[in-house]
Amino acid sequence: MAQFFSIHPENPQARLISQAVDILRRGGLIVYPTDSAYALGCHIGDKLALDRIRALRQLDKHHNFTLMCRDLSELANYARVDNTAYRIIKSHTPGPFTFILNATSEVPRRLQHPKRKTLGMRVPDNAIALALLEELGEPLMSSSLILPGDTLPLTDPYDIRDTLEHQCELVIDGGFCGLEPTSVIDLTGDEPQVMREGCGDISDFR
Repeated sequence: MAQFFSIHPENPQARLISQAVDILRRGGLIVYPTDSAYALGCHIGDKLALDRIRALRQLDKHHNFTLMCRDLSELANYARVDNTAYRIIKSHTPGPFTFILNATSEVPRRLQHPKRKTLGMRVPDNAIALALLEELGEPLMSSSLILPGDTLPLTDPYDIRDTLEHQCELVIDGGFCGLEPTSVIDLTGDEPQVMREGCGDISDFR
């Protein structure tokens, strides 16, 4: 049975954030709010938790997972970013954008796209998500909470608890998020390419 934490969306309670991170470190799967929609998250080094996300969402091996980062300083550890890409990312973060980047050799193969050796990275503009990342001290492996057969993410934390109470360890109620996932921008080529239009304004990439 999943635990259920109601965390203030602007002033997250440190005690509850600490408990949520403890659950992550013990291999738990959590649902947490972001600046786009609710997301599934697990510890970056936990293969079993990652496999549970794959099973829950019925994802194939070609799915790009996202590393949720607290700031841009974590980018260089996980992705190869040239000056042009860095300027683009800096001007759009924090915010509801996921950037597809070439992974460094430090990134475990299971976290990369198997053929392209890429991964998604983003910095959320959400106080709860950022508090979790700060307490965790490293990126959070993440995936949009879009269940099989659905086209939009789940948005009501009480509905999420009822639906997933036996499939995750924690649901964080951070209030209403949104109905759209992030906009996805591929920065691995010569020019930025919009892979998915979501709630992030893509006018700079047209």
